[in-house]
Amino acid sequence: MRPFPKIHDVYVGRVVLGTVALTWAVLGGLDVMLGLVSEFGDIGKGRYGISEAFVYMALSVPRRLYYLFPYAAVIGSLMALGQLAATSELTALRALGLSRRRLGLAVAGALALLTALMVFNGERIAPWTQQRADMIKSAAKAGRVVPQYTQGLWARDGETILNAESGQERMVGDQRVLELRGVSLYFVAPDGSLREIIHAKSAQRRGGAWALSDVTRNQLTADSVKQEKLETMEWRSHLDQTMLTSGSDRPRYLSAADLRHAIDYRERNGLDASEFEEHYWGRWFYPVNVLALCLAAVPFAFGTLRSGGMGKRLFIGIVFALCFWLLQTQFVKLAAVYKFDYRLAYLLPTVIMLGVSGYLFKKRSG
Repeated sequence: MRPFPKIHDVYVGRVVLGTVALTWAVLGGLDVMLGLVSEFGDIGKGRYGISEAFVYMALSVPRRLYYLFPYAAVIGSLMALGQLAATSELTALRALGLSRRRLGLAVAGALALLTALMVFNGERIAPWTQQRADMIKSAAKAGRVVPQYTQGLWARDGETILNAESGQERMVGDQRVLELRGVSLYFVAPDGSLREIIHAKSAQRRGGAWALSDVTRNQLTADSVKQEKLETMEWRSHLDQTMLTSGSDRPRYLSAADLRHAIDYRERNGLDASEFEEHYWGRWFYPVNVLALCLAAVPFAFGTLRSGGMGKRLFIGIVFALCFWLLQTQFVKLAAVYKFDYRLAYLLPTVIMLGVSGYLFKKRSG
């Protein structure tokens, strides 16, 4: 194979990037408009007005772009090749000796750049902006300054059980700080007996520990209870802000690192982590799916593009992306029901799609 990339690879990649960006902008614009219309239903609740709705939609744009990118990539790449075919540039490139495989690699190389940006966006930007959007919306609807409010919180860390009457999450600079009120800690011995109960007026995460304030400590023995009162007390625990808020945050909006953190916590305490595992492995297979989807769709549609119009190319792209999405969704649901590995659920549709596409590609080339 000739060294990659050559000038014709760059040219094909540039056309693909431009068309994908245009398709992405159209899909994103429609999604934002529909989302904004749905937000109008909440206007008037508390302090949530038109300006808050626009801010909420603006902050949700990175998350929306992340989920729309696979569809924009496959539709845009097919339309780009269709555009090259309509102007006979694709025929000229084939006459120069470029194989369909080489053209497919040029498309994949261009899309890899955007995929890398979307992976960064999905891990760093989209979770941060979406959390701020949810906080602004919750605070405005509740009519409070407090961005996020929690009631009746229960959590477990090994042999310790935490209960908080309420909690509030606020911003201090760029940091989210969670403060719990009415905190009770129950320490259970390995034999199942209760050995200590701590009541605290409030608790705040500082560094690697929780700072308890206005504390009443009860140490239980077989025949007595020893009580002491403390102004402050430090409680070291694996429970952190991410653990306590991940239950109220939607897993699909968390970063892979936060999802991994939540999975470890649930496994450590014998809780069901399947929903978090589903989204965690979905993040890992996101770039694989995007590139595989485009690589499979492009040679599959080669024969049709030359004679088809814009509507035909758009139809092929939408059908191909939807079929893959439906196939993968069903595999993921089967994994949830029959408890097999989510990695297999994400990998199998990709392998099946590439296998069918490779067979048809070889058959047409032969």
